[in-house]
Amino acid sequence: MNKYRTHNCSELRVKNAGENVILSGWVNKKRDHGNLLFVDLRDNYGTTQCIVQKNQPFFEELEKIQLETVVKIIGFVSKRSADTINKEINTGEIEIQIENFELLGSCKELPLPVFTDQEYSEEIRLKYRFLDLRRKKIHSNILLRSKVISFIREEMTKLGFMEFQTPILTSSSPEGARDFLVPSRLNPGKFYALPQAPQQFKQLIMVSGFDKYFQIAPCFRDEDARADRSPGEFYQLDIEMSFVEQEDVFNVVEELLKRVFNKFSNKKFLFNKFPRITFEEAMLKYATDKPDLRNPLQIYDLTNIFLREDVSFEIFKKLVKSGSIVRALVAKNTKDKPRSFFDNFDKWAKSEGGSGLAYFTIEQVEKISAKGPVGKLFSTESIQEIMKITGAKVGDSIFFACNNENDVLQLMSVARDKIAKELDLIDKNSFAFCWIVDYPMYELDNTTKKLKFSHNPFSMPQGNEKDIDFKNPLNMKAYQYDIVCNGIELSSGAIRNHKPDLMYKLFEIAGYDKKDVDKKFGGMINALSFGAPPHGGIAPGIDRIIMLLADEKNIREVTMFPMNQNAQDLMMDAPSEITIEQLKELNLQIKKK
Repeated sequence: MNKYRTHNCSELRVKNAGENVILSGWVNKKRDHGNLLFVDLRDNYGTTQCIVQKNQPFFEELEKIQLETVVKIIGFVSKRSADTINKEINTGEIEIQIENFELLGSCKELPLPVFTDQEYSEEIRLKYRFLDLRRKKIHSNILLRSKVISFIREEMTKLGFMEFQTPILTSSSPEGARDFLVPSRLNPGKFYALPQAPQQFKQLIMVSGFDKYFQIAPCFRDEDARADRSPGEFYQLDIEMSFVEQEDVFNVVEELLKRVFNKFSNKKFLFNKFPRITFEEAMLKYATDKPDLRNPLQIYDLTNIFLREDVSFEIFKKLVKSGSIVRALVAKNTKDKPRSFFDNFDKWAKSEGGSGLAYFTIEQVEKISAKGPVGKLFSTESIQEIMKITGAKVGDSIFFACNNENDVLQLMSVARDKIAKELDLIDKNSFAFCWIVDYPMYELDNTTKKLKFSHNPFSMPQGNEKDIDFKNPLNMKAYQYDIVCNGIELSSGAIRNHKPDLMYKLFEIAGYDKKDVDKKFGGMINALSFGAPPHGGIAPGIDRIIMLLADEKNIREVTMFPMNQNAQDLMMDAPSEITIEQLKELNLQIKKK
């Protein structure tokens, strides 16, 4: 018999009444009732209430013990009276009458309480992450993470995929985020890079003749932190398949995500078949390629309205004539909202760096008109045209923004979410998945004004190779796609370009000559020259999947040992300085500013 426990702290029931048992765990809470001391004992599985009588010789010792001390409890199970049953825990119908106990691990004064999920500063939580992880909510999140990953592995195997591991030390990539570099001791002056993703390796696995690959892959990117992105490292479900088209990848991923989300959540799917939305349509209707489709609001292009002679909104008219665009949102049934409701959105838009949100509410007394600060600047006919374009009705309000395309889209994307939240339009009990497809192959860099790949440089352009218009690259579409859920991008993917000659042409458009391509991607180009199958894949983010399932807003709440916003591990004091001897061994010198 195990000397520390006969049962865990979630296992005992009324059927065990009268049994002698041993439990071990952490002292979660204590309640002193004078002649009785109640001790809630907690382990990984749950909590059990234990009781000690004052006449026991160890009563005072147990009474003074610090919370989170690790103890071994020896006693017997007794049934609770009906009025003391705790229905919130699995062991709520029984308690342990303590006959003896043993101190297993003492505890210092706690920097944060463990028995509550009360908010504490990020600095304290991350410095004492091992304590933070004992707290009920985050402990449950990490257990959920483990179960989801195990389930995904099982399901991928059922779908015919094989799990392979790819290298962690690899070469630096010119695309994407900044690399984390590792100096080579045996090759002075040269560096490995930690993989931003196993992109080239998983394609090489397909070239090697393995048909379906997956991996729960660690990825490393020197990026700034966001609520849905960890600085430094993250994990993704890396998938690659041979002899597939775009729809084949979609079918596998949809089936997998449905199984995962049905297994670990009670929320409904808003769409059983995930909608396919083109990149162009997404930017027009939602001003983002990560739309939250739980939000019913859509965005409309009203640029041409401000070229009409019967619209006297001169500020917008001048901006439109100089190249600006106008986008609008319709807020339904807002005629009874106070003036402050609308003005607050205008103030908010200005606080976001925009020029504000103009607005009016459609009304009808004898004829159609508009109420609000700019309402009188629109004729009845122009308002009717706006109603036709947007589907707005009498009693609805229109919010406008006018600026250059980038600024308008950025503002309207967040305005759409804010207005929906204010009007309580978002169905929080659902998952709204969608595919964003038909990404442009290239885009203009805002700084250099030169062409660059808009997505993955190894993607296959759409259409027959002989018919591709290489002279107009901004018109080229690629077999690139994103999977989005509730406004969170879970993954990007693509059908890969497996033809070396075509790859050289595409890289040339982005400013890479043949030597550049051979130097940066020599291994890939060489492999593709020896008979490569058509292939494609995707890599949904594990952390973001768990975020959605756990209904968390920040990725740190589902990551065991995350870094802070400055990419620092406060618990392990990383990054840290290294010794002169280590530097010499690596042939490195630190040059201080």
